[in-house]
Amino acid sequence: MTNLTRAAFPILLCAVLALPSPAQTSAPTHGISIANMDTTVHPGDNFYLYANGGYVARTKLPPDRAVLSVFSMLDDLSSKRVAGIIEDAAKSNAPAGSDQRKIADLYHSYMDETAIESHGLAALKPRLDAIAAIKTPRELAHALGLSLRADVDALNNTNYHTANIFGLWVAPSFNDPDHYATYLLQGGLEMPDRDYYLSDSAHMKDVRAKYQAHIAAMFRLAGVPDGEARAARVLALETAIAHVQTSLADSENIEHANNPWNVADFKTKAPGLDWAEFFRAAGLDQQQTFIVWQPGAFTGEAALVASQPLDAWKDLLAYHTIEDYAVGISKALADESFAFFGQTLNGTPAQRPRNIRGVRFVSAVLGDAVGKLYAERYFSPEAKAQAQALVSNLLAAFHQRLESVTWMAPATKAEALAKLGTLQVSVGYPDHWRSYADYNVSPDNLFENIWRSNLFEYHYSLSRIGQPVDRKEWCMTPQTVNAVNLPLDNGLNFPAAILQPPFFDPKAPAAANYGAIGTIIGHEISHTFDSEGAAFDSKGRVRNWWTPEDLDHFEAATSALAAQYSTYKPFPDLAVNGKQTLGEDIADVAGLTAAYDGFHASLHGKEAPKVHNFTGDQQFFIAFAQNWGSVIRDATLRKQVLTDPHAPGRYRAETVRNNDAWYAAFGIKPGDKLYLTPKERIHIW
Repeated sequence: MTNLTRAAFPILLCAVLALPSPAQTSAPTHGISIANMDTTVHPGDNFYLYANGGYVARTKLPPDRAVLSVFSMLDDLSSKRVAGIIEDAAKSNAPAGSDQRKIADLYHSYMDETAIESHGLAALKPRLDAIAAIKTPRELAHALGLSLRADVDALNNTNYHTANIFGLWVAPSFNDPDHYATYLLQGGLEMPDRDYYLSDSAHMKDVRAKYQAHIAAMFRLAGVPDGEARAARVLALETAIAHVQTSLADSENIEHANNPWNVADFKTKAPGLDWAEFFRAAGLDQQQTFIVWQPGAFTGEAALVASQPLDAWKDLLAYHTIEDYAVGISKALADESFAFFGQTLNGTPAQRPRNIRGVRFVSAVLGDAVGKLYAERYFSPEAKAQAQALVSNLLAAFHQRLESVTWMAPATKAEALAKLGTLQVSVGYPDHWRSYADYNVSPDNLFENIWRSNLFEYHYSLSRIGQPVDRKEWCMTPQTVNAVNLPLDNGLNFPAAILQPPFFDPKAPAAANYGAIGTIIGHEISHTFDSEGAAFDSKGRVRNWWTPEDLDHFEAATSALAAQYSTYKPFPDLAVNGKQTLGEDIADVAGLTAAYDGFHASLHGKEAPKVHNFTGDQQFFIAFAQNWGSVIRDATLRKQVLTDPHAPGRYRAETVRNNDAWYAAFGIKPGDKLYLTPKERIHIW
């Protein structure tokens, strides 16, 4: 939560500290990257460029990249390692049905373009024929039910919508966290967000015109006649769906998401869709209760099923099938799909090489099969122990900070400490692995492999409904360069792929490790108490465990943080939505503070060694800012601002302006562009 008590502001902040110049330094082997900095920039005016200006100036985006960053660099390393795992699987001649054989066959099916051209359209045809045969509203409800997939994950992957009309998420229940519940989320749009359909800006109007042309091209390339007329109907229907959907910022509000509906509620609260037939086709006809995340969208979309022409819905189903499976149908369709979603929406001129795309595809579909081999090869027990020790230090620092909070009532503080004390932390890889025994892989039919994979994941989700929760299960793979807080499990996952340089380097000074991976760990711990995490108790149940006064205090501070981020404008016509990014912004501010405390605790009262004349505190804050160094295309940045709950990296780096110690470390004073008065700085916890 928010600690608004502030230490006295030292007079040192009014003095200008002597900062090292490039001439005084050479690139260190471990720790902060001097070469990535631009020390001609005053840190108080633009700390992001001070820490990353050298990297930004010399980094040129190749045609096949939308963004380059520390994260993408490690992702490339992870992909290279996965490529080696796939190559070894292909050489092993493993027995049929084994994970290694499936890895090899799945990759081969992606790389065999001749087989794709031979099988793709033939595999698509019966799906399109079934859609074309729809004659009645009941048959439409059946087809919509058949399209339901486990392709949303609101809290672990911040994925609140799907291209299908609705999405299924099976996760611990808001109201019974010991058992898995059935969540339903909104869907129906192929473009990334409702704003792409509703915005009146000239840019978005141009995007919509290109989108309609793209839909027509996809119909034509799939051999479906009257593509232009169908495209117009699809865009009109998707626009109507966008009008009734809930925004990303509102979808993040847990209080609005906990809506238990029984089967009868769907008919009365969302009339227009034959729900009995929908659930029968989806294999959910025995399910009695659901949690409907965005009830307004369900009411609105069900009404559209009744009010919009049947042919428009058939066109939408056909187009979505073609779009979502384009890579497995033909090169022409895959290229046209990239031309719009890659070039128009992201501004990326060229696709990644096919072998890289194939590696990423296999890693996504057979994540645990690949991850088990990845963890065995690339994450030693020693590395795991070192990372676990760092996590323990951060948890201790956070515990100390909670203990010292003065504004919380004893009852609220006791709940917060209980939640922190029961936080389940998993490092590197899970204790057990998913089985792919029921997933059949063809070595030469990519379309069917994608189709079966989606059904495999869907049936796996169905099998868990009502079952006891497995709190040891991961939602990320070891080869993923990321980390996650699991509010329904009160847990954290730190995959192996992120626990390596430059984020985590056992040979780096403590200042650099705490500033880099330490702030990421602190960030994830802090999600336990962010604007979403604060709604859950220590058992993962949605419950208000706050006194009214404490909650008012917390919400006042977080509202101020949202307002701060809403002032950031990467483009003259587009600002960050501080409400949309609030949970991540809270975690950045609090994680930075916790990591700083952990860093100083690790020194045991000693002074941190200087590196290239940078003090320990300076190294810490520079390492944090260097986490977010990136070069990104304008179109990609626009999409991120509209669709991502994370603020752009440059603003995440500059959240140091809320930390008192940063001012002391760099001599930041009034008049500097990033300067905030002590009362303006937001201290979370």
